[in-house]
Amino acid sequence: MATEPHTTDWELRLGFLIHDVSRLRRSAFDRCLKPLSVTRSQWWVLAYLSREDGMAQSQLADQLDLGKVAVGGLIDRLEKSGLVRREPHATDRRVKMVFLEPKSKQLIARMRKINHKMNDQILAGLSDDRLEKTALTLDAMKRNLLNFLQAQEA
Repeated sequence: MATEPHTTDWELRLGFLIHDVSRLRRSAFDRCLKPLSVTRSQWWVLAYLSREDGMAQSQLADQLDLGKVAVGGLIDRLEKSGLVRREPHATDRRVKMVFLEPKSKQLIARMRKINHKMNDQILAGLSDDRLEKTALTLDAMKRNLLNFLQAQEA
């Protein structure tokens, strides 16, 4: 069963809406984190490491879609703040592994509390059913985008 193409107006509107929600959420989170003296780039690094502590610096650059030099500078600043440390890889000393320091784990816990409080405000008035449908839709769109990008690389 073929699906009918969506109208251009809807496609444009949806693209702008997704972009605007993402941008506004980042701006709101930046504002909430300002008292913690954490930049957006720094919280992205800490967030990725909180999910997979001990990532290779190059892998972190790939995950963040940043250049290796840019990530190196971020990690330098986080190291100076005592939030992360670098260690050589066990078998390949050219590879630098990045680990969270205990100080960063406390900061990440505070960031998560702020995130939960902010999400309560963002999601106010939305039913669980509506949120689940939205999440399923966005997840399907993400898979389609990943498939599209993968096909372009082939």
